[in-house]
Amino acid sequence: MRLIFCLFAFVLAGSSAFAEDRDAPITIVIHGGAGALEPGRYTPEEEAAFKAELREALNAGYGILDNGGSALDAIEAAIIRMEDSPLFNAGKGAVFTRDGKNELDASVMDGATLNAGAIAGVTRVKNPIKLARAVMENSEHVMFARDGAEDFAKEQGLEFVKPRYFKTEKRWKSYKDALEQERRKKDSALPHDFKYGTVGAVALDANGNIAAGTSTGGMTLKRYGRVGDVPIIGAGTFADNKSCAVSSTGWGEYFIRLTIARDICAQVEYGGATIGDAAKDVIHNRLDGMGADGGVIVVGPDGDYAMEFNSAGMFRGVKNAETEAVAIYGDE
Repeated sequence: MRLIFCLFAFVLAGSSAFAEDRDAPITIVIHGGAGALEPGRYTPEEEAAFKAELREALNAGYGILDNGGSALDAIEAAIIRMEDSPLFNAGKGAVFTRDGKNELDASVMDGATLNAGAIAGVTRVKNPIKLARAVMENSEHVMFARDGAEDFAKEQGLEFVKPRYFKTEKRWKSYKDALEQERRKKDSALPHDFKYGTVGAVALDANGNIAAGTSTGGMTLKRYGRVGDVPIIGAGTFADNKSCAVSSTGWGEYFIRLTIARDICAQVEYGGATIGDAAKDVIHNRLDGMGADGGVIVVGPDGDYAMEFNSAGMFRGVKNAETEAVAIYGDE
């Protein structure tokens, strides 16, 4: 009996050592939002600026992976880069609520442990993704909202800024234009492309662990403390080493109803689908079937990845040992 136990212990130790020595094909995939991004929407100079920021975010995350860092650290670094950029609807550059405020949401999930953290409706935390990770790692809870989330951020020593930090003139003009359009229509209907804008990242590190994170300013003219899919684990973000890591962007209400991120991973884990097939099915069948649009980025523990969307475009990028690419429109 003792011999059997010793052999069992040896096998476990060998398995653990193999896991630690595993050299997975490090990969990072990012998005900067999906929506009505038809060719011609941006000038060549604007396109170049977006792509430059996407590359910077990719490099921030990939550099960590390339130095043996964790998938969690990589996605956080990539998202921080996009939160700090005024070009995306997350952190600085977030869209405005009906009351002319910036309310920020974020979430993160560790595929190795299934630990997750999320925050909603914060207005003064410089980098919401840092707060989401702090919730995951330093509390027994999964989600904090509004004042409570900011109280926790103070306890964690995170950087605070004045609300005006998040304002950009471009977003303010869009807000004023949306208010005027609402006034003329005398209802709360919004142009289709006002519903989108989020940043996210998924990554695979050299130890074979995956992680996902997402951050957003939400929807232009949102009211009543509205919360979209981003901080909802399983809707906007999900990661499990047994299947895949997903970050979503699109019309949040539908992503919540369809639990988009979890559904993709469930098809991979329980149905044996490839990451590409699962992403296509959920986006082009389920989401399309409800008359909604958006997109996802996905990565698996074997380095397989997908960037799928049914909108006109999605700011996106991928980097691994063989590929480095960024794109905006659907035909790129």
